[in-house]
Amino acid sequence: MTGYRRALAAAVAAAALTGLTGCSDDDTPASVASRAASAASQGADVFASATAEVGERFDDIKNGVDVKNDVKLGTVTSSGGRAETEVTATNTGGSQKSFLVQVNFTDGNGNFLDAVAVTVSDVAAGKSGKATARSNRDLSGGVKAEVDRAVRY
Repeated sequence: MTGYRRALAAAVAAAALTGLTGCSDDDTPASVASRAASAASQGADVFASATAEVGERFDDIKNGVDVKNDVKLGTVTSSGGRAETEVTATNTGGSQKSFLVQVNFTDGNGNFLDAVAVTVSDVAAGKSGKATARSNRDLSGGVKAEVDRAVRY
């Protein structure tokens, strides 16, 4: 859960800073605080929306094994405005398994931008399988990707 808290805090902080830009001499402390609270709420909404569906997919998996260290990501590229990265899952188990991987997309400062879940299906024992994680919306700038969690089932 640490990844969620870090991403939420980053999203809220980024939203709050965004809400504070454009201040004028006529701003009162109350109006600045109100805009910051509104921006923080929007940042939290982005995080909640992006992670809700991902969380539901993980909730559906029973008896999954945490294998975050068995998953690697490639370089983040852009296709049609959306960020993409190749996901490689190595099956260290004794039989064919599938993987569910949560990939978080962040900006260059580590601020949360989006989260997706990708399935790497039917990976033979001792082999690696690949899939592509693609952001839900257009992302620009120096987008990075990280594995937030992964399960083998």
